[in-house]
Amino acid sequence: MAIDHVSVAVSDIAKSGQFYDAVLGHLGMTRIADRPTMIGYGKKFPEFWINARPEMAPVAADTGCHIALRTRSEELVTACYEAALAGGGADAGKPGMRPAALTTYFGAFFTDPDGNKVELLTFPQPV
Repeated sequence: MAIDHVSVAVSDIAKSGQFYDAVLGHLGMTRIADRPTMIGYGKKFPEFWINARPEMAPVAADTGCHIALRTRSEELVTACYEAALAGGGADAGKPGMRPAALTTYFGAFFTDPDGNKVELLTFPQPV
């Protein structure tokens, strides 16, 4: 089994499109599908979708739901995080080392303009 794609709801598809263009562009993801009410990002096929929900309220901070995107380096984690904050996202955890269940990793968290929580992470290689 493999996860094919994830989707998040956004209140303003144009604003969120610009936001995710900047963030996901650092990961080599581009708009593969661009429709009036949804945008699909990916490298070869849409893996990350945003879907217009104009009447939605901001996502509650305590939903416990988040999406984690793996990057190739600490620099990419930081670049994506900074692009998110510059584009109207909010800090939910600055870039840095974090303990995990099996190892430690370098990660950062942000929320998009609608409150969807996204984590960026990479597993540093031993020296």
